[in-house]
Amino acid sequence: MTDRDGDRAPALALRGIGKTYGPVVACDEVDLTVHRGEIHGLLGENGAGKSTLMKILLGLVRRDTGTIHRDGRAVEVAGPQEAIALGIGMVHQHFSLVEPLTVWENITLGDTGRVDRAKACAQVEEVGGRYGLPIDPLAPVSRLSAGERQRVELIKCLRRDPSVLVLDEPTSVLTQAESAELFGVLREVVAGEDRAVVLISHKLAEITTATDRVTVLRRGRVAFHSVTAETSAQELARQMVGRDVSLRAEAAALGMLPVERRGKKEQQEEAPEPGVEPALRLSGVTVRSDGVPLLDDFSLDVAPGEILGLYGVEGNGQATLGDLLSGLVEPSAGTIDVGGVRIDPAKPGALHKAGLGIVPEDRHASGVVLDMSVADNLVMKSLESVSGRFLVDRRKTYELARRLAAEFNIITSSLDAPVRSLSGGNQQRVVLAREMSADPSVLVAAQPTHGLDVGAIEDMYLRLRKAASGGVAVLLISTELEEVMALSSRIAVISRGRVAGLLPTAEATAERLGMLVGGVAA
Repeated sequence: MTDRDGDRAPALALRGIGKTYGPVVACDEVDLTVHRGEIHGLLGENGAGKSTLMKILLGLVRRDTGTIHRDGRAVEVAGPQEAIALGIGMVHQHFSLVEPLTVWENITLGDTGRVDRAKACAQVEEVGGRYGLPIDPLAPVSRLSAGERQRVELIKCLRRDPSVLVLDEPTSVLTQAESAELFGVLREVVAGEDRAVVLISHKLAEITTATDRVTVLRRGRVAFHSVTAETSAQELARQMVGRDVSLRAEAAALGMLPVERRGKKEQQEEAPEPGVEPALRLSGVTVRSDGVPLLDDFSLDVAPGEILGLYGVEGNGQATLGDLLSGLVEPSAGTIDVGGVRIDPAKPGALHKAGLGIVPEDRHASGVVLDMSVADNLVMKSLESVSGRFLVDRRKTYELARRLAAEFNIITSSLDAPVRSLSGGNQQRVVLAREMSADPSVLVAAQPTHGLDVGAIEDMYLRLRKAASGGVAVLLISTELEEVMALSSRIAVISRGRVAGLLPTAEATAERLGMLVGGVAA
């Protein structure tokens, strides 16, 4: 088995990979060839077979049919240790870090023998500098932003020096600048060190600019394969979903929308009229951690029926704002009003009772209980309506859960199935369905399309717009510039825990928002 130049074998070749779970075909005769010195894009909606294919490669799942070749040699991968020994490494989309430990301690977890702290810290700095992923090795992971935690996961894998590297949505929580820097360095390393990379991503702009070849999976089969330069984002999107992509917001999420050309006539939501009573008002809010302000005199109004986008670089207070509006942290100063009523965030459930719903940034950590059933997750905020005199009424629970599952198109084998068995898009639908079932006046959506595929992104956008058209005030917290500009009527920029600027979307450009993000008045 030789490569495209005929002089050596591919770094990785999967041939005829098949895997079924009962009547469900997860992978159906899948072929994938990855060459040294190239980045190979792997696209597909949730449930297309990407995760199963990669689990087979890592030895986490045993294949039913097919073969795996490394450098032309047939191999058996019985588990992650065998994969590592074969030079195969993977950075997973969802973090697997231990929060109380420091960066260097997390990175050396699993190492055998005595661990030298100084040497480990030096290695973190060396690998981070080499790949454009700077991080403090002594920092506790619990204090890192989502973007910084992603850097730790990347360094954790790269320090093992894999010759085949699988990256699963590596930029889902990185800024555009961080993403561009990562791929720039990665391309240099791939070419200079003769590595092979598989990039799993739903961002078509990322795939078309960062990869050399691309394979699209649909319903467990290879639907399309091409040299990247010979195809287009539109064609890849069509191959992923089996239809043309026409929805503007969906195109924005895929990176197919030139945001600079967006004009007022194209907006989906109108800016609120002056004098309208805000549904959500934050005034002079400050949140501190060890004396350091994470939110600093933060003030913002969101009107009924609008989508207000909060845009900024990861780590500037967005996560703290989400925690504040979830009732997880308390402000040291400032006030929060919902529907004109002052809320005491120190009281458990006060924000929810006031009519505020939230789709949190990390759905696994604070959006769902993974080992609880779909039904129980759906009714978690509606216990009063499904309870009898003393106990929860299971009949009422299933009636409400069935209605919400149908209304929000939640695909599950059973309402009794654990939420962890659902795809990312369906998990996010569970969160949104639960929050909307409480009939909120305010909906906070933090990074709502993080890690979702094309169809799930489209569905999320439609539901956020539907909520706003029904009079709900929607606060969209996102690091995706195209997403914010496609959905919002107004855009607020957050920088260093403060609102650095607020302007109608019709007046926004990437350059102007970039200046505000950098702390320069635009």
